[in-house]
Amino acid sequence: MSQAIKETHFSFPGQQGFYKGKVRDVYIFEKELVVVASDRISAFDVVLPRPIPFKGQVLNQIASKFLAATSDIVPNWVSATPDPNVTIGKRCEPFKVEMVIRGYMSGHAAREYKAGKRLLCGVPMPEGMKENDAFPTPIITPTTKAMDGAHDEDISREDILAKGIVTPEDYAVLEKYTRALFQRGQEMAQEMGLILVDTKYEFGKFGDEIYLIDEIHTPDSSRYFYADGYEENQAQGLPQKQLSKEFVRQWLIANGFQGKEGQTVPEMSDEIVESISDRYIELFEKITGEKFQKAATDQLENRIEQAVLSYLS
Repeated sequence: MSQAIKETHFSFPGQQGFYKGKVRDVYIFEKELVVVASDRISAFDVVLPRPIPFKGQVLNQIASKFLAATSDIVPNWVSATPDPNVTIGKRCEPFKVEMVIRGYMSGHAAREYKAGKRLLCGVPMPEGMKENDAFPTPIITPTTKAMDGAHDEDISREDILAKGIVTPEDYAVLEKYTRALFQRGQEMAQEMGLILVDTKYEFGKFGDEIYLIDEIHTPDSSRYFYADGYEENQAQGLPQKQLSKEFVRQWLIANGFQGKEGQTVPEMSDEIVESISDRYIELFEKITGEKFQKAATDQLENRIEQAVLSYLS
Protein backbone atom coordinates (compact mmCIF):
# COMPACT_ATOMS: atom_id res chain seq x y z
CA MET A 1 0.00 0.00 0.00
CA SER A 2 1.21 3.56 -0.77
CA GLN A 3 2.54 5.70 2.04
CA ALA A 4 0.19 8.24 3.62
CA ILE A 5 0.76 11.29 5.82
CA LYS A 6 -0.85 11.04 9.23
CA GLU A 7 0.90 14.11 10.64
CA THR A 8 3.90 16.35 10.00
CA HIS A 9 6.40 17.90 12.40
CA PHE A 10 8.41 20.37 10.33
CA SER A 11 10.32 23.37 11.64
CA PHE A 12 10.72 26.06 9.01
CA PRO A 13 12.86 29.22 9.16
CA GLY A 14 10.70 32.21 10.17
CA GLN A 15 7.90 29.98 11.47
CA GLN A 16 5.94 31.59 14.33
CA GLY A 17 3.50 28.84 15.23
CA PHE A 18 1.75 25.62 14.31
CA TYR A 19 -1.87 24.48 14.32
CA LYS A 20 -3.10 20.94 13.72
CA GLY A 21 -6.61 20.81 12.30
CA LYS A 22 -8.73 17.74 11.67
CA VAL A 23 -7.09 17.25 8.28
CA ARG A 24 -4.53 20.02 7.78
CA ASP A 25 -1.24 20.88 9.44
CA VAL A 26 -0.87 24.67 9.40
CA TYR A 27 2.54 26.34 9.74
CA ILE A 28 2.12 29.97 10.76
CA PHE A 29 4.35 32.83 9.60
CA GLU A 30 4.04 36.58 10.10
CA LYS A 31 1.90 37.20 7.01
CA GLU A 32 1.60 33.75 5.46
CA LEU A 33 0.33 30.26 6.19
CA VAL A 34 1.87 27.05 4.88
CA VAL A 35 -0.93 24.48 4.83
CA VAL A 36 -0.10 20.80 4.42
CA ALA A 37 -3.09 18.67 3.40
CA SER A 38 -2.47 15.44 5.32
CA ASP A 39 -4.14 12.13 4.52
CA ARG A 40 -6.13 12.16 7.75
CA ILE A 41 -9.86 11.66 7.37
CA SER A 42 -12.56 12.82 9.76
CA ALA A 43 -16.24 12.00 10.09
CA PHE A 44 -18.74 13.07 12.75
CA ASP A 45 -16.02 15.56 13.86
CA VAL A 46 -13.72 12.66 14.79
CA VAL A 47 -10.39 11.95 13.10
CA LEU A 48 -10.35 8.29 12.10
CA PRO A 49 -7.33 6.18 13.10
CA ARG A 50 -5.88 5.45 9.65
CA PRO A 51 -4.81 7.94 6.98
CA ILE A 52 -6.04 7.47 3.39
CA PRO A 53 -3.31 7.40 0.69
CA PHE A 54 -3.53 10.32 -1.80
CA LYS A 55 -6.50 11.92 -0.01
CA GLY A 56 -4.51 15.05 0.86
CA GLN A 57 -3.29 15.40 -2.71
CA VAL A 58 -6.84 14.99 -4.02
CA LEU A 59 -8.24 17.65 -1.68
CA ASN A 60 -5.40 20.10 -2.27
CA GLN A 61 -5.55 19.84 -6.05
CA ILE A 62 -9.36 20.03 -6.31
CA ALA A 63 -9.36 23.07 -4.01
CA SER A 64 -6.58 24.69 -6.05
CA LYS A 65 -8.58 24.25 -9.26
CA PHE A 66 -11.82 25.66 -7.83
CA LEU A 67 -10.16 28.55 -6.00
CA ALA A 68 -8.57 29.60 -9.29
CA ALA A 69 -11.90 29.17 -11.11
CA THR A 70 -13.78 31.43 -8.66
CA SER A 71 -11.19 34.19 -8.12
CA ASP A 72 -13.31 36.52 -10.28
CA ILE A 73 -16.14 36.21 -7.71
CA VAL A 74 -14.15 36.66 -4.50
CA PRO A 75 -10.41 37.11 -3.82
CA ASN A 76 -8.87 34.05 -2.17
CA TRP A 77 -5.96 33.47 0.16
CA VAL A 78 -3.72 31.39 -2.17
CA SER A 79 -0.25 32.56 -3.23
CA ALA A 80 1.34 29.26 -4.34
CA THR A 81 0.97 25.46 -4.45
CA PRO A 82 4.61 24.30 -4.40
CA ASP A 83 3.73 20.62 -3.80
CA PRO A 84 0.68 18.44 -4.55
CA ASN A 85 -0.11 18.42 -0.80
CA VAL A 86 0.79 22.04 0.02
CA THR A 87 -0.89 25.42 -0.37
CA ILE A 88 0.72 28.67 0.77
CA GLY A 89 -1.17 31.92 1.13
CA LYS A 90 -2.21 34.96 3.10
CA ARG A 91 -2.59 34.68 6.87
CA CYS A 92 -6.17 35.89 7.14
CA GLU A 93 -8.12 36.37 10.37
CA PRO A 94 -10.92 33.79 9.97
CA PHE A 95 -14.56 34.53 10.68
CA LYS A 96 -15.77 32.20 13.43
CA VAL A 97 -18.55 30.74 11.29
CA GLU A 98 -18.67 28.33 8.37
CA MET A 99 -21.10 29.25 5.62
CA VAL A 100 -22.95 26.03 4.76
CA ILE A 101 -25.23 26.19 1.72
CA ARG A 102 -27.66 23.45 0.71
CA GLY A 103 -29.36 23.06 -2.65
CA TYR A 104 -30.95 19.73 -1.69
CA MET A 105 -32.45 18.17 1.42
CA SER A 106 -29.66 15.67 2.10
CA GLY A 107 -27.24 14.58 4.82
CA HIS A 108 -27.61 16.54 8.06
CA ALA A 109 -30.66 18.42 6.74
CA ALA A 110 -32.39 15.14 5.86
CA ARG A 111 -31.60 13.65 9.27
CA GLU A 112 -33.07 16.73 11.00
CA TYR A 113 -36.11 16.69 8.71
CA LYS A 114 -36.69 12.98 9.40
CA ALA A 115 -36.60 13.80 13.14
CA GLY A 116 -39.56 16.14 12.58
CA LYS A 117 -37.72 19.48 12.51
CA ARG A 118 -38.83 22.05 9.96
CA LEU A 119 -36.38 24.81 10.94
CA LEU A 120 -32.66 24.43 10.27
CA CYS A 121 -30.45 27.27 11.54
CA GLY A 122 -33.54 29.46 11.64
CA VAL A 123 -34.38 28.69 7.99
CA PRO A 124 -37.75 27.02 7.29
CA MET A 125 -37.80 23.76 5.31
CA PRO A 126 -41.04 23.19 3.35
CA GLU A 127 -43.48 20.44 4.31
CA GLY A 128 -43.84 17.41 2.05
CA MET A 129 -40.21 17.08 0.99
CA LYS A 130 -38.49 13.75 0.40
CA GLU A 131 -34.83 13.09 1.12
CA ASN A 132 -32.64 14.46 -1.72
CA ASP A 133 -35.38 16.73 -3.13
CA ALA A 134 -34.16 20.13 -4.28
CA PHE A 135 -35.04 23.10 -2.09
CA PRO A 136 -37.07 25.79 -3.93
CA THR A 137 -33.95 27.98 -3.57
CA PRO A 138 -30.66 27.03 -1.87
CA ILE A 139 -30.65 27.67 1.89
CA ILE A 140 -27.74 28.96 3.97
CA THR A 141 -27.37 27.05 7.27
CA PRO A 142 -24.25 28.33 9.05
CA THR A 143 -22.33 26.54 11.77
CA THR A 144 -20.00 27.84 14.44
CA LYS A 145 -16.33 27.23 13.66
CA ALA A 146 -15.22 24.78 16.35
CA MET A 147 -11.65 24.86 17.63
CA ASP A 148 -9.41 22.14 19.07
CA GLY A 149 -11.56 19.17 18.11
CA ALA A 150 -14.88 20.49 19.47
CA HIS A 151 -18.05 19.90 17.45
CA ASP A 152 -19.32 22.52 15.00
CA GLU A 153 -22.80 23.67 16.05
CA ASP A 154 -25.72 24.85 13.93
CA ILE A 155 -26.41 28.56 14.39
CA SER A 156 -28.88 30.97 12.83
CA ARG A 157 -28.13 34.22 11.02
CA GLU A 158 -30.01 36.01 13.79
CA ASP A 159 -27.83 34.49 16.53
CA ILE A 160 -24.62 35.26 14.63
CA LEU A 161 -25.61 38.93 14.45
CA ALA A 162 -27.07 39.10 17.97
CA LYS A 163 -23.89 37.64 19.49
CA GLY A 164 -21.68 39.95 17.44
CA ILE A 165 -19.80 37.01 15.88
CA VAL A 166 -19.91 38.81 12.51
CA THR A 167 -21.02 42.39 11.81
CA PRO A 168 -24.21 42.83 9.77
CA GLU A 169 -22.20 44.49 6.97
CA ASP A 170 -19.69 41.65 6.74
CA TYR A 171 -22.36 38.97 7.04
CA ALA A 172 -24.25 40.42 4.08
CA VAL A 173 -21.04 40.10 2.03
CA LEU A 174 -20.48 36.51 3.22
CA GLU A 175 -24.02 35.56 2.16
CA LYS A 176 -23.58 37.23 -1.25
CA TYR A 177 -20.26 35.46 -1.86
CA THR A 178 -21.67 32.12 -0.64
CA ARG A 179 -24.57 32.18 -3.09
CA ALA A 180 -22.39 33.28 -6.02
CA LEU A 181 -19.76 30.61 -5.29
CA PHE A 182 -22.40 27.90 -4.98
CA GLN A 183 -23.97 28.89 -8.28
CA ARG A 184 -20.56 28.73 -10.00
CA GLY A 185 -19.84 25.38 -8.34
CA GLN A 186 -23.18 23.97 -9.51
CA GLU A 187 -22.55 25.18 -13.06
CA MET A 188 -19.09 23.56 -13.13
CA ALA A 189 -20.46 20.33 -11.65
CA GLN A 190 -23.26 20.24 -14.25
CA GLU A 191 -20.67 20.39 -17.04
CA MET A 192 -19.17 17.19 -15.60
CA GLY A 193 -22.51 15.38 -15.24
CA LEU A 194 -22.71 16.02 -11.50
CA ILE A 195 -24.98 17.90 -9.11
CA LEU A 196 -23.34 19.97 -6.36
CA VAL A 197 -25.77 19.20 -3.55
CA ASP A 198 -24.35 21.14 -0.61
CA THR A 199 -21.04 22.60 0.50
CA LYS A 200 -19.39 24.96 2.97
CA TYR A 201 -17.21 28.04 2.59
CA GLU A 202 -14.90 29.72 5.04
CA PHE A 203 -13.87 33.35 4.90
CA GLY A 204 -11.37 35.57 6.62
CA LYS A 205 -10.02 39.11 6.57
CA PHE A 206 -6.59 40.28 5.45
CA GLY A 207 -6.49 43.93 6.36
CA ASP A 208 -9.98 45.24 5.65
CA GLU A 209 -10.70 42.91 2.74
CA ILE A 210 -12.71 39.67 2.91
CA TYR A 211 -11.01 36.63 1.37
CA LEU A 212 -12.18 33.11 0.65
CA ILE A 213 -9.97 30.76 2.70
CA ASP A 214 -9.47 27.02 3.24
CA GLU A 215 -10.65 24.60 0.51
CA ILE A 216 -13.75 24.63 -1.68
CA HIS A 217 -15.81 22.07 -3.58
CA THR A 218 -13.82 19.06 -2.37
CA PRO A 219 -15.37 15.76 -1.19
CA ASP A 220 -14.53 16.76 2.40
CA SER A 221 -16.52 19.99 2.20
CA SER A 222 -19.14 19.10 -0.42
CA ARG A 223 -21.64 16.49 -1.53
CA TYR A 224 -22.16 15.57 -5.18
CA PHE A 225 -24.81 13.43 -6.89
CA TYR A 226 -24.53 11.95 -10.37
CA ALA A 227 -26.98 13.89 -12.56
CA ASP A 228 -27.67 10.80 -14.68
CA GLY A 229 -30.44 8.87 -12.96
CA TYR A 230 -31.24 11.56 -10.38
CA GLU A 231 -34.85 12.14 -11.48
CA GLU A 232 -35.60 8.41 -11.83
CA ASN A 233 -34.15 7.62 -8.41
CA GLN A 234 -36.21 10.39 -6.78
CA ALA A 235 -39.39 9.23 -8.50
CA GLN A 236 -38.83 5.67 -7.27
CA GLY A 237 -37.66 6.64 -3.79
CA LEU A 238 -34.21 5.13 -4.38
CA PRO A 239 -30.93 6.40 -2.88
CA GLN A 240 -28.89 8.74 -5.06
CA LYS A 241 -25.49 7.70 -6.36
CA GLN A 242 -23.19 10.22 -4.78
CA LEU A 243 -19.57 11.25 -4.61
CA SER A 244 -18.90 12.64 -1.16
CA LYS A 245 -17.67 11.60 2.26
CA GLU A 246 -21.19 10.34 3.06
CA PHE A 247 -20.18 6.77 2.13
CA VAL A 248 -17.59 6.91 4.96
CA ARG A 249 -20.26 8.13 7.40
CA GLN A 250 -22.62 5.37 6.27
CA TRP A 251 -19.90 2.73 6.77
CA LEU A 252 -19.28 4.07 10.28
CA ILE A 253 -23.02 4.14 11.10
CA ALA A 254 -23.36 0.53 9.83
CA ASN A 255 -20.53 -0.39 12.18
CA GLY A 256 -22.09 1.29 15.21
CA PHE A 257 -20.31 4.64 15.25
CA GLN A 258 -21.78 8.14 14.99
CA GLY A 259 -19.26 10.06 17.10
CA LYS A 260 -21.41 9.77 20.23
CA GLU A 261 -20.18 9.40 23.80
CA GLY A 262 -18.88 5.92 24.56
CA GLN A 263 -18.77 4.75 20.93
CA THR A 264 -15.54 3.31 19.50
CA VAL A 265 -14.34 3.88 15.94
CA PRO A 266 -14.53 0.53 14.09
CA GLU A 267 -11.31 -1.02 12.86
CA MET A 268 -10.41 0.03 9.31
CA SER A 269 -9.02 -2.83 7.22
CA ASP A 270 -6.55 -2.34 4.36
CA GLU A 271 -9.44 -3.04 1.98
CA ILE A 272 -11.59 -0.28 3.51
CA VAL A 273 -8.67 2.19 3.42
CA GLU A 274 -7.94 1.37 -0.24
CA SER A 275 -11.61 1.63 -1.21
CA ILE A 276 -11.84 5.09 0.39
CA SER A 277 -8.67 6.16 -1.45
CA ASP A 278 -10.16 4.91 -4.73
CA ARG A 279 -13.38 6.86 -4.12
CA TYR A 280 -11.43 10.08 -3.52
CA ILE A 281 -9.47 9.59 -6.75
CA GLU A 282 -12.74 8.85 -8.58
CA LEU A 283 -14.19 12.13 -7.39
CA PHE A 284 -11.07 14.03 -8.45
CA GLU A 285 -11.30 12.65 -11.98
CA LYS A 286 -15.07 13.06 -12.21
CA ILE A 287 -15.22 16.64 -10.96
CA THR A 288 -12.10 17.96 -12.70
CA GLY A 289 -12.30 15.93 -15.92
CA GLU A 290 -8.57 15.28 -15.51
CA LYS A 291 -6.63 12.06 -14.96
CA PHE A 292 -5.28 11.88 -11.41
CA GLN A 293 -1.47 11.71 -11.33
CA LYS A 294 -0.34 9.97 -8.15
CA ALA A 295 2.61 11.88 -6.69
CA ALA A 296 5.58 9.82 -5.49
CA THR A 297 5.07 8.65 -1.91
CA ASP A 298 8.35 6.80 -1.19
CA GLN A 299 9.80 9.85 0.62
CA LEU A 300 6.59 11.72 1.19
CA GLU A 301 7.52 13.97 4.12
CA ASN A 302 10.92 14.82 2.65
CA ARG A 303 9.30 15.76 -0.67
CA ILE A 304 6.90 18.14 1.08
CA GLU A 305 9.57 19.66 3.33
CA GLN A 306 11.92 20.36 0.41
CA ALA A 307 9.15 21.99 -1.65
CA VAL A 308 8.26 24.37 1.20
CA LEU A 309 11.91 25.21 1.94
CA SER A 310 12.46 25.94 -1.74
CA TYR A 311 9.46 28.33 -1.76
CA LEU A 312 10.54 30.08 1.44
CA SER A 313 14.06 30.64 0.17
